[in-house]
Amino acid sequence: MKELVIPPAAQSDEDSWELLRAWVANNGLHCSVLVGVYDAEGITEELAWGTILADAARHIADAIESLGLRDNEAALVAIRQAFNAELDKPTSSRSGNLVQ
Repeated sequence: MKELVIPPAAQSDEDSWELLRAWVANNGLHCSVLVGVYDAEGITEELAWGTILADAARHIADAIESLGLRDNEAALVAIRQAFNAELDKPTSSRSGNLVQ
């Protein structure tokens, strides 16, 4: 099992919390998400998660640029296109349920 490094800011902040964990296992994507904390603070979950996913896309585009693969703007355009295409016409099914 290969886990990513926890960011230093998350390690040093006693009030940090994990929102999303994604794994490729058994030829599929498996996710754990923390949903419901934003609604409790008066922010709709959809708005919060849209912002989180957009920020994550920007981090990924920056990482692609830092590897010298593409500039971050081109990477972000491609990520956006793939994201919208996948939402419009999923390439695989999903299953699972909310576990609390």
